[in-house]
Amino acid sequence: MMISKTATLTSTLLIASLLSAQTAYQPKFKGDPARSDSEAAALGYLRTFLRAQRIYKRKNGHYATTLLELVHTGSFTRRMVDTDRGDYTVQLHSHKEKDTFELTLIPKQRDPTHRCFFSDQEGMIRGDEDKNADEGSPVLKAD
Repeated sequence: MMISKTATLTSTLLIASLLSAQTAYQPKFKGDPARSDSEAAALGYLRTFLRAQRIYKRKNGHYATTLLELVHTGSFTRRMVDTDRGDYTVQLHSHKEKDTFELTLIPKQRDPTHRCFFSDQEGMIRGDEDKNADEGSPVLKAD
């Protein structure tokens, strides 16, 4: 049984279009700055953490110094205490005497769709594609 060149070309193009459709990131909301589902999950974690810190400070007069202290604050759950977030690792540095914190999400594999993210008590989310993000990294905006 012979398959025509046209049928082979058509099936190859169909497979290629299906593969590219699967890998293209679909933004989760208008202005979504994420470049992948993995980044969207990391940014969701970071936003939930920041919201919990604001609520915690309003109730207690200072920021939480550990992730465990944030459990049941806002939407922050016990599962979120785990610093292994799939493609990302969470690092929290807090200073109770200064009432400050820094949260960094570091990708396990760095590439254009797995940037590093950073935020502190100011609440601005910063990202960096080349190095660990910090207070000097650019503020995250939609691409």
